[in-house]
Amino acid sequence: MSGLNRTLILRTARTQRGGASCSSLSSRSSSCQNSGASSRIYCACLLLLLLTTPRVDSSWWYIGALGARVICDNIPGLVNKQRQLCQRHPDIMQAIGEGTKEWIRECQHQFRHHRWNCSTLDRDHTVFGRVLLRSSREAAFVYAISSAGVVYALTRACSQGDLKTCNCDPHKRGRARDERGEFDWGGCSDNINYGIKFAKAFIDAKERTVRDARALMNLHNNRCGRTAVKRFMKLECKCHGVSGSCTLRTCWMAMSDFRKTGDFLRRKYNGAIEVTMNQDGTGFTVANKAFRKATKNDLVYFENSPDYCLQDKTVGSLGTAGRVCNKTSRGTDGCEVMCCGRGYDTTRIKQITKCECKFKWCCAVECKDCEEAVDVHTCKAPKRAEWLDQT
Repeated sequence: MSGLNRTLILRTARTQRGGASCSSLSSRSSSCQNSGASSRIYCACLLLLLLTTPRVDSSWWYIGALGARVICDNIPGLVNKQRQLCQRHPDIMQAIGEGTKEWIRECQHQFRHHRWNCSTLDRDHTVFGRVLLRSSREAAFVYAISSAGVVYALTRACSQGDLKTCNCDPHKRGRARDERGEFDWGGCSDNINYGIKFAKAFIDAKERTVRDARALMNLHNNRCGRTAVKRFMKLECKCHGVSGSCTLRTCWMAMSDFRKTGDFLRRKYNGAIEVTMNQDGTGFTVANKAFRKATKNDLVYFENSPDYCLQDKTVGSLGTAGRVCNKTSRGTDGCEVMCCGRGYDTTRIKQITKCECKFKWCCAVECKDCEEAVDVHTCKAPKRAEWLDQT
């Protein structure tokens, strides 16, 4: 199947998302026929508004911007199940809000040297704007890292005693064995299964209200993110015995730093697999038969990414004008790649650094403040005619 046909199928599937509301719209329009002219005009305008409103993706991300002011009815785009969970568990929503800030920071760290750098938009309930409307590998990564972030935040909140509905993992009790021998479960094991269960119920609720290609893609990548956190659970132990001989051990399961999950998903982004919907609409087939099939641990996407070189409102690209680049690098952070061949400007700035550090007894390190001149390279803006072609 050609790329054009794949895109057309995907676009058609997206438009079918509005099908669920067609019955209600038809019933409204039938009632409008029996009303006056003003009512018919009102109904026509309402129908036009509903049909032309762009799809709002994962508005639960906006919880991170609300902080402690989470009001479930004020979060746009939540489906009924998400709103019910929000109203029933305000403490969990608070934890999700804090977790949202964390996974966005991780996303921006992972892509800090790329043209697309996981930029967010202020006062925009979609958080990332139109860039994620395309079913690209960037969208795949964001859905995976956001799902992982919720699992991580909820699991941590459980262990810290911040949530009413969960605590430490109740299954880690009694004695167990590893390659070093027997040990006693103790301390507070992170309740990763609770985090995964709630994250799946809350995040996947919106995608399960429809049956189209994008929903299937989102569900797959959400699952990939959730399982990534569990992949890096580790056994931590405390030794007991004479002079720390470790004849007895007390152990618990703990999550690794979220950076490990971010690094893992970033590698999955690099190896993401382009897919198409299979004929019965229940799964994927690889778009290029020369590549291997996607597994449950792979990120999948449908559409190629834009190059993100120029500001383009239609695809949500902010462009790379003004971005800092590395003059000597041949990687994605290098000026040739980052600036898309447009060249770069160099500015010399003064930078204060710590120098001539000495250890002072006891116990401090004293340093001097040294001033040095540093060259900063930033991408040139596109020529006006070139920029106008994209806006």
